[in-house]
Amino acid sequence: MTDRMGDWQRLDPRMLLIYPVRELVRFLPALVAIFVAGTAAGRTDWWHGLGVAIPVALGVLRYFTTYFRVTDTRVELRRGLVNRHLLSTPLDRVRTVDVTASLTHRLLGLTSVRIGTGTASTDDDDHLDLDGLPVGQARRLRTDLLRLDETGDEPVRTDRVVVRFDPAWVRFAPLTTTGLVLAGGALGLAAQATSSVGGFDDLDAEGLVDGTSGWSVWLAIPVGLVVLLVVVSALAIGGYVVANWGFTLTHTGPSRRGAWHLRRGLLTTRETTVDDERVSGVSVADPLGLRLARGARVSAIVTGLDRSESGSALLAPPCPRPVVDQVAAEVLGTAAPLTVPLTSHGPRARGRRYTRALGPTVLVVGVVALLVGVGVLAPWWLATLVALPAACLLARDRAHALGHALADGHLVARSGSLARRREALAVPGVIGWNLRSSWFQRRAGLTTLVATTAGGPQAVTVLDVPVDAAVALAHDSMPELVRQFVVSPHAGATAPGRSGL
Repeated sequence: MTDRMGDWQRLDPRMLLIYPVRELVRFLPALVAIFVAGTAAGRTDWWHGLGVAIPVALGVLRYFTTYFRVTDTRVELRRGLVNRHLLSTPLDRVRTVDVTASLTHRLLGLTSVRIGTGTASTDDDDHLDLDGLPVGQARRLRTDLLRLDETGDEPVRTDRVVVRFDPAWVRFAPLTTTGLVLAGGALGLAAQATSSVGGFDDLDAEGLVDGTSGWSVWLAIPVGLVVLLVVVSALAIGGYVVANWGFTLTHTGPSRRGAWHLRRGLLTTRETTVDDERVSGVSVADPLGLRLARGARVSAIVTGLDRSESGSALLAPPCPRPVVDQVAAEVLGTAAPLTVPLTSHGPRARGRRYTRALGPTVLVVGVVALLVGVGVLAPWWLATLVALPAACLLARDRAHALGHALADGHLVARSGSLARRREALAVPGVIGWNLRSSWFQRRAGLTTLVATTAGGPQAVTVLDVPVDAAVALAHDSMPELVRQFVVSPHAGATAPGRSGL
């Protein structure tokens, strides 16, 4: 057990080797400016010493003004000298505990502990981060905060491995958007670096155009696409390996009364622990690329966890669909929400999928055809006509995906095509129902049913469901909550086009 005497403690003294270096990196632009100014004034030594001493002193001061303590009821973090900042939260507000170790931390035998409390703040200063604890102390603190040692009389099963990383999973990496994001970031960084050193001024644009003017369009476009595909795929695979190498999901403690523990990372290792009581369901995402390759990924729906901390809820990265189904069934305690046939939302909901997909497409294609007809655009712009069958296929896929069910005590909802998602939320995790209808939905007798859970934006949404079916679904899930708001004793007895709530 972690010491809970309530005394304020400092972080590990080895952080005195890390904090000053971090401050030097943060002050690097200012240090470069000091170097230039000092050189121009002919007093380099004095200026350089001052420039290095200030960030080093700030790093040392940060260590000596940071304290934390854990009592029987609260965990508290205090930092700052002039502007003192005190963070305090009850232990029963702790949702997750992330133990992260960068390469520098690993070399020194240290870790950084982030205590997830479900705060909606996006300011890093408002997060409970204990940056600089020995590995053993961090793991004892994690066990203590989540009360993993309080198992009662039930025998403890420790570290039951649910799934481990398989190197063959990297084949799914190019089918995600990670490669595009990394490629865009790398391209932006390269452009910024080139611009800062005046590289664009030296670029011979005319020579580049002359050198490629002899290329055929039918050759240049395929070659460019192949090169782009190779670069994006390589970046996606690299990012996937760095983030998920050594991925291991285990369950600690007795069934349904323990915690899920995830470890992953190649350079920076991350260990996340989520209490069983905080897990209300799962979200299985199978976007188009992964779906075609029979892959998916799964995350936990954790009550009180903000969506900005979605990485703390990951249960399995992009991997084969059978692995995802196995993990999801383990977490839910049943496979029924993953296999149950879904109730269709009817022809009006399907019609809205076609209207929303084809309406903008027909408008754009019509404008292009008109501009080609009057000679403003070249005839090859008529190739945009292929967008019409593509929109039809997209609408058909979205209509096929739409559905809901109530299976084995879980609300199940599925929607989407390019980013399809199937969510299963335990009924006890629902704290309220919202029925929202736009003007167009009301004309079609449809509504959007939102099952809210504890913790702000966490919710499961059932899109474009008939009003009577939405009321019946809410009533069947939680009759004691909904019965008092239903006009008729029978949830399905409401008049068509009217909400029974």
